[in-house]
Amino acid sequence: MTEILSLDAVEVHAEGEPGRILTSAAHFVEGDTMAERLQYCRQHLDGLRRLVLQEPRGYPAMCAVILLPPVTPGSDFGIVVLEQGGFTPMSGSNTICAVTAAIETGIIDRPGPEVLVAVDTAVGTVHATARVEGGKVLSVTVANVPSFVVELDRPLEVPELGTVPVPVDIVFGGQFFAQARVADLGLELDPARGKELARAGALIKLAATEQIDVVHPENPGIRGVNLVMLHSGDPVPGEASRNTVVLTNGPVRADDPQSWTGVLDRSPCGTGTSARMAALHARGRLGLDEPFRHRSIIGTEFVGRLVGTTTSGGRPAVLPTITGRGWVTGHGRWVLDDSDPFPSGYSVGDIWAPGATASPLVPTEAKD
Repeated sequence: MTEILSLDAVEVHAEGEPGRILTSAAHFVEGDTMAERLQYCRQHLDGLRRLVLQEPRGYPAMCAVILLPPVTPGSDFGIVVLEQGGFTPMSGSNTICAVTAAIETGIIDRPGPEVLVAVDTAVGTVHATARVEGGKVLSVTVANVPSFVVELDRPLEVPELGTVPVPVDIVFGGQFFAQARVADLGLELDPARGKELARAGALIKLAATEQIDVVHPENPGIRGVNLVMLHSGDPVPGEASRNTVVLTNGPVRADDPQSWTGVLDRSPCGTGTSARMAALHARGRLGLDEPFRHRSIIGTEFVGRLVGTTTSGGRPAVLPTITGRGWVTGHGRWVLDDSDPFPSGYSVGDIWAPGATASPLVPTEAKD
């Protein structure tokens, strides 16, 4: 038996959301720009993504990041994010995980108490500020890419959730979101109702995919609603807002009710928090430099803030920051040998969505 793949990883969670930071996988990825690298991953490395995220090495809530050499002068590294639904351009919680891992393992070796980190992504360079004490990262503030509203209160026909259209906000915060008030669905943000929340989110994503065509104005490779946020509604003074983001982990099909499922983001979601703040600002409910406390389904919290305004492809946009914390939970070396019958991992319908099965693609065609 021969090892045909070896991956070093730092295991981190950001306010509960697990991120597997792959520190030795850059040689698999091709492309001169981050957009090209993201596209290459989508076209050629889905087997690698499944190997890392599916069983026996992963589980339905697992995310990962490939650390890449920077493409922008002055940047520290680039990232491509691996989620159960595919490769994505940006993730706030995974950026926090990546910055935490890079500092605490010495990939970035600069003295504190504040360490500035520049991260290249397919939607632009993201700047982060890590507060460090004794080599330990105490918090990370991510200055996210410009976030903007596409449409507020777009009526979405979701017959499986009732005859009344569901009003959703279509917002970009690093990914495109459909955001809905959980009360409009007759649900509560209760972990015990996780399966119902996931089902509702999957159905909203299915409806949004069928009824809404959205493309990033400056990066046409980023299109379509990828994530659904269910939130507590307008902020209440003195209280944290609450949300959960649904990540589908397989194809959602109108003719297959078993596919109407997914997993809930364990963190408050960084790109989702950015998008949520953009929608609140557009409604006049959140001003610049106001702290926005955003709590996850498990009670963890990001603090967001809008630090300015700009435009994105001619659209009014805001400049969000998100502050949270990551914790290193372990270090791993993941291997694949040539006799392993599951070269792209596997999934079983007891905990995985139907259709989230292993790809036949084996990641052995990548460069040595």
